[in-house]
Amino acid sequence: MKEIIELSSQTLTIDRNDFLKVKGSIDTNLYYVESGSLRIFVLDNDEEQTIRFGYKHNIIVSLDSFLTQKPSELYIQAIKKTVLKVITKSQIEKFLETEVNKNMWVKILENLVIQQMEREIDILTSSPKERYERVLKRSPQLFQHIPNRHIANYLRMTPETLSRLKKS
Repeated sequence: MKEIIELSSQTLTIDRNDFLKVKGSIDTNLYYVESGSLRIFVLDNDEEQTIRFGYKHNIIVSLDSFLTQKPSELYIQAIKKTVLKVITKSQIEKFLETEVNKNMWVKILENLVIQQMEREIDILTSSPKERYERVLKRSPQLFQHIPNRHIANYLRMTPETLSRLKKS
């Protein structure tokens, strides 16, 4: 990961509630979060559905747009003032010219796909309590960086349900 972050030659600061990316736009950059936090969400009948978070030491990307260079349905919004290192697609492509780097990139993408699959299965098959416990175990730092209302949305429960689960 360190090698990818070092590719960046640009830093970007986004204020709280500002958007890094909006629906219908193309974004072919990867972002490394130096400080702050962001969320990735989609709109479903005018209701926001959070699908991912990024906070200090995470990479965040509109992966569909990054890979296809086409517009995406995703929004990326700063939850707090956020400082990002920007890594362009051309920097990544140059980085991937070596076999070792290509293998590392494949591992990163595989890990991302597995995380997403686990989350989808969780939402479809687990109770709110099980989803909460799994996220708490997998990403305890999430609760330090992200407001409860966004975590509740991510877990597909009400903020009140999350609050009850945290107390029990």
